[in-house]
Amino acid sequence: MSDNRLPEEGDRIAKLLARAGVASRREIERMIADGRISLDGKVLDTPAIKLMSLRGVSVDGKPVGPAEATRLFAFHKPSGLITAEYDPKGRPTIYAALRNALPKDAGRVMPVGRLDFNTEGLLLLTNDGELKRAMELPSTGVPRTYRARAFGDVTQAMLDKLIEGIEVDGIRYGRIEADLERGSGKNRWIQMTITEGKNREIRKVLEHLGLQVNRLMRVGYGPFELDDLPRGQATEIQPAEVERYAKQLKTAKK
Repeated sequence: MSDNRLPEEGDRIAKLLARAGVASRREIERMIADGRISLDGKVLDTPAIKLMSLRGVSVDGKPVGPAEATRLFAFHKPSGLITAEYDPKGRPTIYAALRNALPKDAGRVMPVGRLDFNTEGLLLLTNDGELKRAMELPSTGVPRTYRARAFGDVTQAMLDKLIEGIEVDGIRYGRIEADLERGSGKNRWIQMTITEGKNREIRKVLEHLGLQVNRLMRVGYGPFELDDLPRGQATEIQPAEVERYAKQLKTAKK
């Protein structure tokens, strides 16, 4: 490996690969540890290398192309789909639906966060691993808004207490904004906004309150909303809007 390929300036290889849509920085560091990434034919054993470009970099033996402009898509995920490329149980994944929903030139995209098998609604997808990671980190506090239909006895007073957070089965959940929508009976809609996005957070919190969730949909992630996007369809968010939001995230992290 020649010295001129290891400049002091430039960006870390994990950042460049994340920017190119290979995976998130953390995932790329794991890939390097597993010996899956090479430079000029030599397997890398550290993510500390800085490069000016991805020339000569290969992942699993395949050369990596130059980074493309950041793209972000909004997808209305139906229930009954796994947020993964492959499911060992053979259940259908989002990628089967995305083949028809995304434009032909979308390239490789990664989901920002996840939606459970039975959860529907807004799922963002991007080709930029760095943006994906920034939007997922609890430290950036990106709000996720859901509408849950739950069966049982619930009052706004009960939901107001969630603003201080709650502990369920030894797990502490932070601030939750919850509003009981207008209606009557025991099958009510509740709108909830969280910023941590822990595994099955909405369902676990509502079940802890004695409610049975029979429908759950995400309607917002950061400034992006589901609106009237048809189920199973996707739309691209305007590049200028994505760039503006990415800059806001970087400012918030400082």
